[in-house]
Amino acid sequence: MEKHYRYSDEAYEQKFEEGKFPPLYFSHEAHLRLAYIHLKKYGLDRSIENMCKQIYDFAIKYGATMKFNATVTYASLQIMYYYMKEGKSDDFPGLMEEYPNLLKDFKGEIQKYYSWDVFRSPEAKAKIHEPDLKPFAYAAAIDR
Repeated sequence: MEKHYRYSDEAYEQKFEEGKFPPLYFSHEAHLRLAYIHLKKYGLDRSIENMCKQIYDFAIKYGATMKFNATVTYASLQIMYYYMKEGKSDDFPGLMEEYPNLLKDFKGEIQKYYSWDVFRSPEAKAKIHEPDLKPFAYAAAIDR
């Protein structure tokens, strides 16, 4: 079991927001769980605002600003929101079991929406870009 499970959803969200979450615990799965927590609590639009700021602040604190990617964060939330709405699971572990591709091939999930490599693009890291292959199923209403 991954180390982020040492924290309840509430404690995890709080520690991350306060910049007290251990960076070694912030795996891909932990990232998805944080998205899940935010989406459940705040909905899509506010989750995008919250997570872009919090993950960027986390990256600054730990000297990893080059790892932050605004477009990937945005796309991740859009994709998680879609699966949460479509799935039957009512908790994070159940959703991961129902859609194992979220853990096994998340990059492939994002590449369904972008014809270019958003993971390596300096532009995608700096600013949110909408997909160019197909729109997200539940598009956010935030003005960009």
